[in-house]
Amino acid sequence: MYPPWIRSVMPRVFRRVPLASVPPGWGSILSPPREGWILKDLVRGRFRFCSVAESGVEPVMVDFTKLEISDLPSVILVGRPNVGKSALFNRLIRRREALVFNTPDDHVTRDIREGVAKLSDLRFKVLDSAGLEMAATSGSILDRTAAMIAKVLNRSQFAIFLIDARVGLHPMDMEVGRWLRKYAPQIKPIVVMNKSEAFNDDSSSLVAVATEARKLGFGEPIAISAETGLGMAELYKSLRPLLETHMSQEKKGTDCDTDGSINNEPENSKLPLQLAIVGRPNVGKSTLLNTLLQEDRVLVGPEAGLTRDSVRAQFQFQGRMVYLVDTAGWLQRTRKEKGPASLSIVQSRKNLMRAHVVALVLDAEEIANERRSMKHAEVVIAREAVEEGRGLVIIVNKMDLLRGDRAYLYEKVMKVVPEEIESVIPQVKSIPVVFISALEGKGRIDVMNQVIDTYEKWCSRLPTARLNRWLCKVMSRHSWKDQASSPKVKYFTQVKARPPTFIAFVSGKTQLSDTDLRFLTKSLKEDFDLAGIPIRIMQRSVSKKDDYNSSSSVQTSSRTVRKLLSDKRTVDA
Repeated sequence: MYPPWIRSVMPRVFRRVPLASVPPGWGSILSPPREGWILKDLVRGRFRFCSVAESGVEPVMVDFTKLEISDLPSVILVGRPNVGKSALFNRLIRRREALVFNTPDDHVTRDIREGVAKLSDLRFKVLDSAGLEMAATSGSILDRTAAMIAKVLNRSQFAIFLIDARVGLHPMDMEVGRWLRKYAPQIKPIVVMNKSEAFNDDSSSLVAVATEARKLGFGEPIAISAETGLGMAELYKSLRPLLETHMSQEKKGTDCDTDGSINNEPENSKLPLQLAIVGRPNVGKSTLLNTLLQEDRVLVGPEAGLTRDSVRAQFQFQGRMVYLVDTAGWLQRTRKEKGPASLSIVQSRKNLMRAHVVALVLDAEEIANERRSMKHAEVVIAREAVEEGRGLVIIVNKMDLLRGDRAYLYEKVMKVVPEEIESVIPQVKSIPVVFISALEGKGRIDVMNQVIDTYEKWCSRLPTARLNRWLCKVMSRHSWKDQASSPKVKYFTQVKARPPTFIAFVSGKTQLSDTDLRFLTKSLKEDFDLAGIPIRIMQRSVSKKDDYNSSSSVQTSSRTVRKLLSDKRTVDA
């Protein structure tokens, strides 16, 4: 029987085996390879090695699967609208994250989306961008998206320039090519002809399109289909040498900078946090995300419904990794609602389910004008977050508008909002409320401190012994309606966190009433500082036999404790 490392290479021919992995002393089974030789094949139990030149296989310089996400190179997808950038983004990350909808007259993507591409053994950060139109007026949405793409291009190492193979070389493609030479002269993009599945039976037409694409001056184009996966192997062959060369240069630069120094920083042991920013349209969600990141990460403006895709970002706060999700404005989905708006609603609901903590953003000016804190859509968001067991933080934005002649409304809003939230969402008491001005950048630290505090409560675990001591005190001060028929809670334990979930073991078939459960929930939050997060209490009946066994075990443990305490040597030790 061969060792495990040999059995792993038997099924594959031309498997690359590093020289360091070959154990010495194997004699004829492993003909000792020379420096730089690789495994050629396996014949009759013997491994044959050859040089790289003889095998025709290039050596792997970088193992991208073992690199940290922050160390991966960036590849941005650019092109005019409706050429399939978001479809290629979904194909590369192997998930349907970006919204894809056939709208030639509208732009579905408006923000920069980032993900980790998995193209065979290649790993790199891929960025999906909005469609570029050079005829956009100054200050319009298209003009602002083009300015944002130009900033991201300066931080990216490579670019993939997409054109529509069915249309051929469009005049707007030539304008995008000139725009790339102006704003990113250091990047030579890879030209990709998307939607090439239409030319499966007509290769001459595809050759004609490729001839036109060469006029862009960026080299030989690649024919792919993001929808079906056609041409991904050719894209891999074009990207791999570029990424390997970039990483080898980065490695040399890092080695020169470190000069043999060792990084002794302790590893981050804090759990990562997933925060979803939700709310109605035009309440300042994207502005809040930019404030938390301290950079212009997403597009902002006075237009309502500006964000369509759910934008993901991450940053470090007090040694903890925080994953942010900026969602589209929450609207009630109707049967008449179709197109990108309908897809945005579905995507926002999915992100709410994935989050650990939900930040519900309210508009302070609307609260002051309409004299109520939450509208129906906001109440639906809060209740869904609570029912799903997520931590909830209320953020009242645009407090800077309540100044000057309206300064008297400032204190009134700060007083009324927490009171109304208590009445609208009675399931969870003492939901934290933070008053900020995202436009001025005020309240960033307060928001993050409150989010982390809610997250830590949401992840809290209480020992069973402490819970049972608490149970004895709570049951003694609870006034039962009928002492004879009241259920007896034998013991109390926590079975899971996130959110905290407890089981009350009740003797007999009688169950605790809703009033009793509310009393226990309220006592838990008050005595263990769990206010503002959802708590779940389940019941389980205990038979008399189980009750007798549990009581006898408790008596045995108590006798053991008394015996230990009576032994002076044990106490002195």
